[in-house]
Amino acid sequence: MEPTLLPGQTVLVDPRAPVTLGCVVLAPDPRDGRPLLKRVAAIGAGLDLRGDNPAQSTDSRHFGLVDPSSVHGVVVCTFP
Repeated sequence: MEPTLLPGQTVLVDPRAPVTLGCVVLAPDPRDGRPLLKRVAAIGAGLDLRGDNPAQSTDSRHFGLVDPSSVHGVVVCTFP
């Protein structure tokens, strides 16, 4: 299966778009603040963010749930 995003791709993030199950969001890594693009796997008390390649992804399995208010926006478009 091809990854959703490839190295070098540019993304357009909409800060007003609703965060829904399965969407890709831009959020800070809770450990160090670096920006992450991750898919929303579950919504509850916090967001469970997962990478599309579990074997190589650092995601909520490593840093826990993410506060929904920390999300910068939803990826709405990608460019090569």
